[in-house]
Amino acid sequence: MGSLRNPIGPLPSSIYWRRRAVAASLIALLAMLIVWTVSSGGGGNGGTGDGDSANGSTPARTITPGPSQSGTAISEQPGGRDESGETGGSDGTGDGGGTGDSAGGDGGTTAGKNGDNVAGGAANGGAGGQQVPAGSSLPDCAPGALKLTLRSVEVAYGPGEKPAFHLVAANSSATTCKADFGPKAAVLTVTDDEDDAVWSSKDCPRAAGSLLLRVPAGASITHTVEWDRKRSAPQCATPPAGAVGPGTYLVEAAFPGVTVLPASFRLEKD
Repeated sequence: MGSLRNPIGPLPSSIYWRRRAVAASLIALLAMLIVWTVSSGGGGNGGTGDGDSANGSTPARTITPGPSQSGTAISEQPGGRDESGETGGSDGTGDGGGTGDSAGGDGGTTAGKNGDNVAGGAANGGAGGQQVPAGSSLPDCAPGALKLTLRSVEVAYGPGEKPAFHLVAANSSATTCKADFGPKAAVLTVTDDEDDAVWSSKDCPRAAGSLLLRVPAGASITHTVEWDRKRSAPQCATPPAGAVGPGTYLVEAAFPGVTVLPASFRLEKD
C-alpha cells in the first residue's frame, strides 16, 4: 500500500503520478465509449417512454379501412334533361278506356296512326298521347292551357332519311283535357331557305279527320309527324316537279290559339 501512495523507482514520483492519471483518464474514456455504444444501439425510440422499439422489434401498426359507402354510383352523364318537356306528374283517370297515363308522354299509351299524306307522306301518329273518341266527355283544352314546342328530332338528315318532328303540348292547367292534333288542326309546314313552302300536312292528307289526344293536367304529350321529303300542293293538286334538294329548311306549326316557334333542320348532300 505504501508503494501505491509513494511510487518507488529510479524516476521522480511526479512522473509516476502523471502516468497513473493518464491511465485513469483512458480507462474512464473507454468506459464512456462503451456506455454510449450500448445506449445508442438499444434505444432509438425518441424518448417516448411507451416501451415501443424503433429497431423493428415491435410489429408495425396496421390501418384498417373504414366502411365503404353504400348506394348506387352515378352513371348518367350530367346536364342531360329530356327536351321534350314532359313533367313527372301523373293522372290517375282516363277517357276512352285508358287509366293511369304517365305524365311523361313518351312512356304512356300511344295513339294509333291516323293515316299518311298522299303527297307529303306524313304519318300523323299521336305518340305519347292517348287517342280519345270524338264523343268523349273529356273537356276540350281551354285557350291558353296548352303551351306547344316544336323541334326537329335530328339537326341534319342524310340522304334517304325521313325528317321527323316533335310537337310537344304541355298542359299548365289543373284539368285533364283533349285537343285536336289532326293534320288540318295542327298544321305543320316546311319551307326552304327562300321561304317557299315545300310541304304542308294539310295539303292532301289521307285521313283528314280529327285526331283527339288526351293531355293530362300538369303534364305534356308528344305528337310526332314524319315527312317523306316529297313536295305537296294544296287540295291534292299536282305538286311541282323535282325532288327536294339538300339545304336548310324551316318547319313551322300552326295551332288554334297557340303561338309556336319554328325549328330548323338540314338535308345533307349525297
